Amino acid sequence: MTTKPERLKALREELNRQQLDGFIIPLTDEHMSEYVGAYAHRLAWVTGFEGSAGNAAILLDKAALFVDGRYTLQAKDQIDPNLIEDHHFETYPLLDWVLDHAPEGARIGYDAELATVGWQQTATQKFAKKNINLISVETNPVDQVWNDQPSAPLDMVIPHADKYAGQSAADKRSEIASHLREKGADAAIITMLDSVAWAFNIRGSDVDNTPVPHAFAVLKNNESAVLFVNDQKVDENLRVHLGNSVEIKPRDAFYQYLSEFGAAGKTALVDPMSNNAKVFEALESAGARLIESADPCIIRKAVKNTTEQQGSRDAHVRDGAAICDFLHWLSVEGPKGNVDELKAIDHLWNCRSRFSDLLRSSSFDTISGSGPNGAIVHYRASEATNRKLEIDNIFLIDSGGQYLDGTTDITRTVIIGTPTNEMKDRFTRVLKGHIALSTTKFAHGTSGHALDSIARHPLWQVGLDYDHGTGHGVGSFLAVHEGPQRIAKFGSPVPLEPGMILSNEPGYYKAGEYGIRIENLVLVRQVDEETEYTMHEFENLTWAPIDRNLIDTTIMTAPEREWLNTYHQKTYDKLKDIVLPETLEWLKYATAPI
Repeated sequence: MTTKPERLKALREELNRQQLDGFIIPLTDEHMSEYVGAYAHRLAWVTGFEGSAGNAAILLDKAALFVDGRYTLQAKDQIDPNLIEDHHFETYPLLDWVLDHAPEGARIGYDAELATVGWQQTATQKFAKKNINLISVETNPVDQVWNDQPSAPLDMVIPHADKYAGQSAADKRSEIASHLREKGADAAIITMLDSVAWAFNIRGSDVDNTPVPHAFAVLKNNESAVLFVNDQKVDENLRVHLGNSVEIKPRDAFYQYLSEFGAAGKTALVDPMSNNAKVFEALESAGARLIESADPCIIRKAVKNTTEQQGSRDAHVRDGAAICDFLHWLSVEGPKGNVDELKAIDHLWNCRSRFSDLLRSSSFDTISGSGPNGAIVHYRASEATNRKLEIDNIFLIDSGGQYLDGTTDITRTVIIGTPTNEMKDRFTRVLKGHIALSTTKFAHGTSGHALDSIARHPLWQVGLDYDHGTGHGVGSFLAVHEGPQRIAKFGSPVPLEPGMILSNEPGYYKAGEYGIRIENLVLVRQVDEETEYTMHEFENLTWAPIDRNLIDTTIMTAPEREWLNTYHQKTYDKLKDIVLPETLEWLKYATAPI
């Protein structure tokens, strides 16, 4: 997609009608989601940028897009620089840009359903320097001019069985009710889609690749709850699953309910990081007392119970077999010149589909990048960009599956042909960082921020780095990007706890030439030995060969070589009985010791 000037023109005409001098367009929905339904892709519709994270500011005479390091190359490819500037969100933040370019006393609109109250407060304070007014719009101006905007989906809400969830929804709500009573709150307002799905043990298909239904919820301190969901998405099976303690109301009755809740003098636990600003407006204007605290589902969802942990292990063995079948096929077809990025995506899905009894979808759009396209961190292949896998080129494929018992996310980087010495050096340094993080033991109370540099150190030693986080949390048949845990330079302060699942994915990207990333998922567990301090470590979950043809063994230490050989032996042992028969000989070769 590229920027369409007629859309910018129509939006600016609508801004004039609403007496606005500009409008902020985030890539999110009313649930503060990272991945959104088609109806909420307002940023892509206006700017042409199709990445999964970004924001734009549209003024009457200029516009700008703001992205992180994963999308700087993609942004330049997809937007028209004559119509929209592009900036790294840290180098030139959106609010600073608006302050520099909007006129004194300007009226800048925003949609309160698409902003947190924290952002609202920060923007108001910053804009006051220039008497700029932040205006909450009654109707989103993008929606007013997007004539063929998709409707919100109406797929059915599906119960998620306790045998996969590991805990009944009633037990979860009982825990949260106790938490609310301790906090002095009558209820918690839950708006994040994966929190709602987790709390009620329900799933859906309203967001591509993320098995969640569009719904809001209010969890009460007496263990009852209200679920706000479109009536057309509810059947008798769901009503039985939810039970008598859950009242079902129409989704569009949510804000009115909040107003009535506030008018009754109730106290609400609200999360300024996940509840949108309209939630705060509805409660505060009606007189509710607010207790600001984290969504009580988030940390409970992040710490997987024993059933979810085992489910993830099982899902990853299944997924590893599919990856091996794919990599074997690629080793045969790739050098023939018969494979392009889109064909690789299709074949990998076919490999995963062998396990269709538990597989429900991909966990995100597969990143299939050949040569220079691999240097675009979150590249998305299309007919316009599709590239053949060429001899002596690196190919990066980042993919995942949504299985009933677990969510997977794996990246493998392979060489088609013969690598250069530089390629081998860069790949091996990424591998060294991956191994270093994988083998790290850390004290109880340590956050991911404290671990991030471990994975970067081998690259830093030669003046290299990568512009993305090292690890993100992962759900259990839920969002592939899950908080609050994270491993990054500017990571979450939340300590890593046993039961949390994260990715371990250092990388290196040479613009215009190739990209490298090695990604496994890991499970935090307590070290099983007597120590003065309580210590944690990572249990590896992902099993698939790492391309030995890209490794420079001369810069690896003996313990690193031992780790790789042990990892490959375990990979072979776990997968040898479930890969396709024609894959087995390749698997033996791919996991042979170095």
